[in-house]
Amino acid sequence: MRSTTDRTAGPQDWERRSLEMIAGGASLGDILTGICNAIDAHDPSVMCTVLIMDSDGKQLWPAAGPRVPVEWTRLITPLPIGPDVGSCGAAAYLKEKVIVADIAHDPLFDRRGYREQALRNGLRAAWSVPLLSKPNEVLGTFAMYYGEPRKPTPRDVALVEAAAHLALIAIESDRTQAALKQALNDIQRAQAKLREDERELRRIVDAIPQTIVVLNPEGRAVYANRSTLEYTGLTLDEVMAPDFRTRIFHPDDVSRLANERQDALSRGEPFENEQRARRRDGAYRWFLVQYNPLHDEEGRVLHWYATGTDIDDRKRDELRVRSENLALREDIDSSSMFEEIVGSSAALKRVLADVARVARVESTVLITGETGTGKELIARAIHKRSARANRAFIRLNCAAIPPSLIASELFGHEKGAFTGATQRRVGRFEAADGGTILLDEVGELPPETQIALLRVLQEGEVERIGSSTPAVVDVRVLAATNRDLKAAVASGRFREDLYYRLNVFPVRVPPLRERLEDLPMLVEYLVQRYAAKLGRRFRHVSRPTLDLLRSYSWPGNVRELQNVIERAVVLSDGDIFSVDESWLTSESQRVATPAGSLGSTIADRERELIEAALTQSGGRIAGPLGAAAKLGIPRQTLDSKIASLGIDKLSFRSR
Repeated sequence: MRSTTDRTAGPQDWERRSLEMIAGGASLGDILTGICNAIDAHDPSVMCTVLIMDSDGKQLWPAAGPRVPVEWTRLITPLPIGPDVGSCGAAAYLKEKVIVADIAHDPLFDRRGYREQALRNGLRAAWSVPLLSKPNEVLGTFAMYYGEPRKPTPRDVALVEAAAHLALIAIESDRTQAALKQALNDIQRAQAKLREDERELRRIVDAIPQTIVVLNPEGRAVYANRSTLEYTGLTLDEVMAPDFRTRIFHPDDVSRLANERQDALSRGEPFENEQRARRRDGAYRWFLVQYNPLHDEEGRVLHWYATGTDIDDRKRDELRVRSENLALREDIDSSSMFEEIVGSSAALKRVLADVARVARVESTVLITGETGTGKELIARAIHKRSARANRAFIRLNCAAIPPSLIASELFGHEKGAFTGATQRRVGRFEAADGGTILLDEVGELPPETQIALLRVLQEGEVERIGSSTPAVVDVRVLAATNRDLKAAVASGRFREDLYYRLNVFPVRVPPLRERLEDLPMLVEYLVQRYAAKLGRRFRHVSRPTLDLLRSYSWPGNVRELQNVIERAVVLSDGDIFSVDESWLTSESQRVATPAGSLGSTIADRERELIEAALTQSGGRIAGPLGAAAKLGIPRQTLDSKIASLGIDKLSFRSR
């Protein structure tokens, strides 16, 4: 309704006129009717009424209500008070405001045919406020009816309470002239419009338990309610001082939100942010601060109402859960991936030497290698040996997030930015601020997200979806992929400029078949690990088993070795560890070849194995009967190998 956004010109005038009527000795009926008319004039759908308590304190009599239907007034003349007698009867009985959003379904209108008569007369919502004297005596009620179901906004409630306050003054003045004289003296002392505005603001906001600060159009505090003063321990003069924000809010938040807040104030539209406010004892608590403008009839901002809601418990829970999740993820990673750094081969030593060199600088690193080789572990090693080791390490698997959500995961979004965005969300880049982010499977990023990522790498800024204000982040970027990004660039699936931004320092993690000298050490470690979990003990690993494992090409690398060892520990009998030869595909056993043709021989063997599996599965990749299951490797790995080898998987469906 219009009156909820016009509290400087309109409401102030009608309140002053009502008080003048009281001071001028107008009759109580005229005064109350004038109040109702003033409220009704701001919204054609509202119908105001005032009921006065009988001297016996058991029933109410309608005293004003120029737009209330006559039949309804007749039905409630008089109206008994009680916990279930409409909104007015209940408000007088309970001595608190009663909100009935829909008369058609509210039990307060069950008795004496109230519901039927109300609906017949077009009444669907009723808001009632008791008129209480200082001794807490019920003098009557002030009510507003609507022709459609609705709930009041905080400003609606403030308007109802302001009108009820005037009705209370009028009723009390009819009983005692002292209240009238005091009200008239107050009006006479408030000749200046600014003082009248300040008193009006005080009446509206002081009774609200939330912290509320009234700002001028430029955002400087001009008033604060009682809750704010009690929380901060400041006086009103100190609140109105120029250094109020820097004195109350956390320095990091003042700096972080300065530009965003100023831009939002200049737009003149409601906005909100989260920041920490200092309590009178010096402790900071998180608040959701919501800024709502008050416009004049020409749309100019007269005041801002900044309302603070304490969200400290929720915020601390979020931070705690995030920390616990990160710690849990690190524990899981350290226990499930440690075996990937076991070894002393020359190939592994070269990788670790590269890690030691690049960890000390801030260069972007592109980690390549097949699935299961330990690319994420290498990324964690770079982070833990860097100057950022004590800050967050955030990982995002780009292939595991739907393309429509990947930008939101990386950069965050504002509330209402898209369907389902019910609250603001911080993206992975902002969560990793000061630390490191690993973009795993970076080759799977959709084109539009590649553009946004390139901007982050170039400018060090992220922009949440639905926001026009960029946020500066200090994040070291590591990327990992098992795809051939050069081929993806050549085919147009990956941006060339982004590839060169990521490939500042390339690190290639060798597959297990290129560091087979590490195999005995890996096998020994894994056997001990899984045997300890099951309470078993093996004296040694059989020589045929080691020879068998050495002859296998390990397309799934260390992860596949881990699975084979765990299975063998579960199924082995006795105290000598062995692996069933049938678990490893015989076609994959390596044939001794000259060193110069090793790479081509491995590729040929892989092609033969993959084509044989595709023939058996009829071209199916995934599922229990698919080629990936027959080869014992992940579906994504098989898809990558099929692409790199140029195999036409569709041709196998007709065989």
